[in-house]
Amino acid sequence: MLKDHHEPFVALDFDEDVPINVGVVVTTREERPKVRFHRVVAENSPAMAYKLAHSRLKGRERFDTMVVGIDPGRRPGLAIIGDGRVLFAETVGSPEAVADEVARFSQGVTHERLLARVGHGDPTNRDRVIRSLWNVVDDVEVVDERGTTRRTEEPDADAAITIALSAGVRLPFPPKVEPTAGEIRDIQRQSRIESGGKITISADLAEAVARGDLTLPDALATQGRRSSR
Repeated sequence: MLKDHHEPFVALDFDEDVPINVGVVVTTREERPKVRFHRVVAENSPAMAYKLAHSRLKGRERFDTMVVGIDPGRRPGLAIIGDGRVLFAETVGSPEAVADEVARFSQGVTHERLLARVGHGDPTNRDRVIRSLWNVVDDVEVVDERGTTRRTEEPDADAAITIALSAGVRLPFPPKVEPTAGEIRDIQRQSRIESGGKITISADLAEAVARGDLTLPDALATQGRRSSR
């Protein structure tokens, strides 16, 4: 991964001294006790280790407040900002994947408060994100995201940065995810495409997919079992 990103690095054995030009050492959680260095990222996921290492290289070990910005969608934009500094911004695979990314990153960076700000658009995916994050962060705010998308290679990630930097309305409790009839029909349409025209999942299964309770492949498998009875 470091090679792919054209990052300079050295590979060391545990008995070697760390060169003076090295800013952070990356290792696995299991091998962390073997590393003798003041700035270490111990993480088993290469992608998360890369993000955490970049955060450490920016010179901060601790933040008063980390703000998570999310541009909701089927593939949400995600940005994490520490005391006004962008730590990373990317697009993730699903609304529920946001919580996994935030939880792992926040475990590797010391902070006093973790605040999530979610764009108000795309209500179904917005509410899925909020519900998945509810027990991961300290507070959740909904932000009016109009005008936040930028025309770059990763517009959703850029919009997430803008959302993170914008004050919103704090939510007192998690919302209920209520997919629209149109979203349910669209997932049924996707099921036909995914199955090559062989299966159309039922409305209740499509609603479960829209809520994030089932994946589309799982719903197709369930519908197939129902049809074979």
